[in-house]
Amino acid sequence: MLKLRKYFSTKQTPQSEKLPGSTQIKNSAGGYVWEVNDWTRLDRFLILGSESGTYYAKPQALTVENAEAVLRCLQADGIRTVARIVEISTTGRAPKNDPALFALAMAAGLGNDETRKAALDALPQVARIGTHLFHFLDYVEGFRGWGRGLRRAVGSWYTQKTPAALAYQAIKYQQRDGWSHRDALRLAHPKALLEEQALIYKWITKGATDFPEGTLADNGLRMIWAFEQAKQATTVREVCTLIEDYRLPWEAVPTQWLADPKVWDTLLPILPMTALIRNLGRLTKLGVLSPMSANGKLVAARLTNEAALKKARIHPLKVLSALTTYQQGHGVRGSLTWQPVQRVTDALDTAFYKSFRNIVPTGKRIVLALDVSGSMSFRDIAGMPGVTPRVGSAAMALVTAATENNVEIMAFSRDFVPLKISPRRRLDDAVKAVSGLPFSATDCALPMKWALKNKVEADAFVVYTDSETWAGITHPSQALVPYRQKMGIAAKLVVVGMVSNGFSIADPKDAGMLDVVGFDTATPALMSDFIRD
Repeated sequence: MLKLRKYFSTKQTPQSEKLPGSTQIKNSAGGYVWEVNDWTRLDRFLILGSESGTYYAKPQALTVENAEAVLRCLQADGIRTVARIVEISTTGRAPKNDPALFALAMAAGLGNDETRKAALDALPQVARIGTHLFHFLDYVEGFRGWGRGLRRAVGSWYTQKTPAALAYQAIKYQQRDGWSHRDALRLAHPKALLEEQALIYKWITKGATDFPEGTLADNGLRMIWAFEQAKQATTVREVCTLIEDYRLPWEAVPTQWLADPKVWDTLLPILPMTALIRNLGRLTKLGVLSPMSANGKLVAARLTNEAALKKARIHPLKVLSALTTYQQGHGVRGSLTWQPVQRVTDALDTAFYKSFRNIVPTGKRIVLALDVSGSMSFRDIAGMPGVTPRVGSAAMALVTAATENNVEIMAFSRDFVPLKISPRRRLDDAVKAVSGLPFSATDCALPMKWALKNKVEADAFVVYTDSETWAGITHPSQALVPYRQKMGIAAKLVVVGMVSNGFSIADPKDAGMLDVVGFDTATPALMSDFIRD
């Protein structure tokens, strides 16, 4: 007798087929999943970006898909969209600010009158430094011309700054994307509110340094004077004195002096946190950082200062990328090599955990399931060197594991197997462990099947994946039903999306399932809240 139910069943449907009666769509791998809504897609884009693409989608195609979702959000509720852009940018929830600047430029050019005004008013909040402003100017010209509103917004970006802050921006962030402060000022025509501002504008646009007698008492003009003096310096002592006396940023130091350890030794106490993290390899190569050194102790203290990390908006993905690069002893580009200093490596490991928001332990039983398929090992998250979705998922799992006391970490390898990592192991060791696992097709129903077969009592399953899954004879949402029924546990399923595509294995109609964005600094705390009800 022909068993018709093998062709149509609400209890067991192959993931390569659509769930009966559902609104599922086909993902890029050929499996059926749910499409996330535009607001979730907006969050994924703002946090994860699209510059690296995915295993299945090239950067150009992924960017177009995300931009179209941003546009639909602007059309549905432009003010809400702008508010979300500002929130994610200003709270440091994304590793890079470029997606927020791009989305803000879209709002400033493609939104209605109210939305365009809100976007331009928000420019100083999202474009906080000169580089951000140049990125925005590059993006916005793709959506609009230089009307009165844009000129006013860019002009306000300059006039709202004190002379000292304006001079610092002009010196530290001189040009990017073919834009400079000179270009921006000539297009915006801001009217200076202070004499010192007017003098700085004149220096930026004309190179004039004939400051009137007495104006050098102003901090901004003093820094510009020191910057010009550094260009003429003939000894390292002159350069170091200028750095100490006028707190010159490292970008103000002429290139020929940046190979001298004494210059970096002088810069070290005033290096901003981001610059410090980016230059750890260089500092080590030059001997500024060495084992048992006072500088090593200073850097370790700064890297593990939780308040300083949050004030500088240091994203954990940046720390993870810095750790993987520093530990390997050579850069991704160029020929720079160094011998890692253990104290610095340890400090980066600690900094990673501290860069997430405070997480309240749930006290629940949690199974963390890591997708280590081929698609998860291709491309970097948000363009961060060495951090693939596979590596990122292991790091994020450790954040939860470090908070909870009843966690099982598993991986979809050739089978569903325990992953021998724990917060007691170093983060870089855990990354190596997950990187060495063999690939296999991912069946995201396995966590629930495994737990039911082995009578594992779990209050929640957390799956880290790109949702590009197709293998398995049962959908994850179907596998959760018998687990709940037979174990008598109202278990929840959290899906952590590790790329900015539009897919999810979480059923949007099931209140016990949650879709969150991977490497959002708020994600571990959000997961904790959801699991704790």
